Amino acid sequence: MQSYFSKDFLWGGAMAANQCEGAYNEGGKGLSIQDMMPDGIFAPPSTRVEPRNLKLQGVDFYHRYKEDLALFAEMGYKCLRFSFSWPRIFPQGNEETPNEAGLAFYDGLVDECLKYGIEPIVTLSHYETSYYLAKEYDGWRSRELIAFFERYARTVFTHFKGRVKYWITFNEINAIWNFPLLAAGILTPKEQLCQEDLYQAAHHELVASAMAVKMAHEIDPQNKVGCMVCGFMNYSMTPNPDDVVQKVLVDRKGYFFADVQMRGYYPSYAKALWKTEGCTIRMESGDEEALQNTCDFLSFSYYMSKCVAADPSQYQMTPGNIVSGLKNPYLKASEWGWQIDPKGLRVMMNDLYDRYQKPLFIVENGLGAKDKVVMVDGVKTVEDDYRISYLNDHLAAVNQALAEGVECLGYTTWGCIDIISASTSQMSKRYGMIYVDRNDDGSGSMERIRKQSFYWYKKIIASNGEALK
Repeated sequence: MQSYFSKDFLWGGAMAANQCEGAYNEGGKGLSIQDMMPDGIFAPPSTRVEPRNLKLQGVDFYHRYKEDLALFAEMGYKCLRFSFSWPRIFPQGNEETPNEAGLAFYDGLVDECLKYGIEPIVTLSHYETSYYLAKEYDGWRSRELIAFFERYARTVFTHFKGRVKYWITFNEINAIWNFPLLAAGILTPKEQLCQEDLYQAAHHELVASAMAVKMAHEIDPQNKVGCMVCGFMNYSMTPNPDDVVQKVLVDRKGYFFADVQMRGYYPSYAKALWKTEGCTIRMESGDEEALQNTCDFLSFSYYMSKCVAADPSQYQMTPGNIVSGLKNPYLKASEWGWQIDPKGLRVMMNDLYDRYQKPLFIVENGLGAKDKVVMVDGVKTVEDDYRISYLNDHLAAVNQALAEGVECLGYTTWGCIDIISASTSQMSKRYGMIYVDRNDDGSGSMERIRKQSFYWYKKIIASNGEALK
């Protein structure tokens, strides 16, 4: 295939601290909301931490990161997207000074990346608000979290100056609409929250993000800061104008956060909606000026697409990342029912680049599946042709978007190594190119095993995309 990937395209993988690190009570780390959610994001927070929670041990990346980084380097990674755990650096989230042991751990991780020439892409908040901030402040419903986040951001921007150049403020910030606990640390049950509550919490996060962008550029002009949204590709179920109008309305809800963070102001459709719904968003002097500190790039996750209709009751629903949607009769689905749509990624990349004219960064894309270890020529592996097919087709779509003029900084597969599922806390829902010997019941040796996709991705990176089919 003719490759349109630039010579400095950032090939790599992605993961989150709460799903891989483990060591939840080591090195002075405070509890996060994830530590109190033993059964995944769909379960209410537990009143106590239970050792059975797989996330508490993760895949032991905290102790094994050097071994794992060596494997990433063997694949040829140019970058690695990972997150700092806010409560590992500020255990409660509101301390005046950081936990030095937490910074020391990330010193080691960042330095190990740089040793291999792997560019760190660091997410500041990846679904991991401290449990203390959730319990005492109801998370981002409180404006006080802006100052706490600002202190945290200033600390890491200063500490890692010159070593980390790419930053992402909030992971899938638009997930607040569906999972306010996950995305904003809000302990109040969703059914007790109104739209005004969610928009107010969103405003606090948006101001905090913009302040972080400004701060990052002041501390190091070489810093590049991106926002990150859950990418939803929506199709109108039919050409019926009512369905098309519904698609426009649903798209706006998905665009909202990116519009503010990439353009620097609240869009007119949001203000009109607030008026219609009777929402009054409390803003302080300087908030709107702060929002003008726009992001340098737009990063996003992409796993699936969905259809929307004015009357969804007459169609079949299908699950997906964060949200469900209407089943598209033209698409196949994964084992978890997520619709597989590589062309949707091409369409979305064009839409986003047309809308913002700033670089994109695909920071999550992958296939969750039940993998089986087999012996091939006396070596343990996983014959995951289904994953190779999925990734090949999506990367071919990226290549086509690049040929059409879209600017994209890089691509990181989600979960470069098998990690704990955020949605279900399962280990058996595997995304990685490296198999981790761990089971849903917590048993297993933690042995790392190269899958067939490991060797495939190595060839893709080495050829800079020319080996794609």
